[in-house]
Amino acid sequence: MTTRASIALGAFACAWLLAATAHAQDERVQRGHAFAQANCASCHAIGRTGTSPLPAVPAFRALHLRYPVENLAEALAEGIVTAHPAMPQFRLEVGEVGDLTAYLKSLEG
Repeated sequence: MTTRASIALGAFACAWLLAATAHAQDERVQRGHAFAQANCASCHAIGRTGTSPLPAVPAFRALHLRYPVENLAEALAEGIVTAHPAMPQFRLEVGEVGDLTAYLKSLEG
């Protein structure tokens, strides 16, 4: 194989890997959005715009301003406990944590 062919093959492999990784991340973001819609949207604004149904509840797009999203993963897995009674206690499965944090990260930009 020539050097030019090797470079082309390497570039193709890198492009394919990046596309596959981006597709997997997009799927996680979509699953995280679906989880948020089903479990969180009755209190939180979960999208890029809009206000939370409960005025005192933070919008998901602003959570990264309060907490690094990566730090929320442990709390989501162990069970969110808050000081106010309206917030239900819940625990996410490992896959759900990854999906929801991927979705939250997608709202940062």
